[in-house]
Amino acid sequence: MDADIGVVVVSYQSLATIDDCLARLRDAVGVAAIRVVDNDSTDGTVAVIQRHAVADPRVQFIANPDNAGFGMACNQGAAAIAAQAPSCRWLAFVNPDALVEVDTLSRLRQLALQRRAAGVDVLLGVDLVDEAGTRDPAARRRAPDFLAMLGGFAAGLRGRRPGSRAALAIQPDDGAELQPVEAISGALMFLARARFERIGGFDEAYRLHAEDLDLCRRLAADGVELAVANRVRVVHVRGVSSRSNPWFVEWHKHRGLWRYFRKFEAAQRGVGVRALVFALIWARFPFAVVGALLRSRA
Repeated sequence: MDADIGVVVVSYQSLATIDDCLARLRDAVGVAAIRVVDNDSTDGTVAVIQRHAVADPRVQFIANPDNAGFGMACNQGAAAIAAQAPSCRWLAFVNPDALVEVDTLSRLRQLALQRRAAGVDVLLGVDLVDEAGTRDPAARRRAPDFLAMLGGFAAGLRGRRPGSRAALAIQPDDGAELQPVEAISGALMFLARARFERIGGFDEAYRLHAEDLDLCRRLAADGVELAVANRVRVVHVRGVSSRSNPWFVEWHKHRGLWRYFRKFEAAQRGVGVRALVFALIWARFPFAVVGALLRSRA
């Protein structure tokens, strides 16, 4: 089968993994174009990207003068592929800390083609694991239901915070090759380029986090099936970029959750519920910052 997959990688302070990430993508079957969008890294990431670009004409990069945000950078990369490599019918958004195998993307393409033959377009995620092989609960998620989470707090359920991995996680169903879910992780997303363009790409009003949940929700509303390819496993070295500024990351994570709620749920909720959700999200913020700082130091 011809190479018709365009890959978008958004990097920021990604020196620890970007070399391995790009080397693997260059070796991956079916890849016709790789666009790396760097959000003003200062740790040597750009020099590594440039080296790969010199060695492989499929690799090109966009150097942003500041941190434009994940969603905006993804849209930049997708637009560059559409303009410069229009034969790419498929898009894969791959984090710089996600390490694909040689057949990862071609297997996802084959699964997507099988579903298309049945009349369904899909957004596919993968079975994400860390370096030790532990599964990432963020790979299979429910869409946030803030009212249900408030009810969980009222009933005394601990650890069910809006947007937390425990609250949203769905258990793997290893008997299913494609497991239907309500949302997948933004660490690796695979879909038809036409579908991505049809809904207008990522919502650029998010800076970091929740833009993947937003994209999933809008694609589902457009009739796209969301699923995880349970037999396609990818190592995800979590949080490489996030460690450089945990306060910044957590601020935008919580801001993103509030935007998601306002966009999809607030109109159906009363003033009291909206106030409670706002208070709950921002009450969590200082604890999340402390936890992130402790993890970064560890």
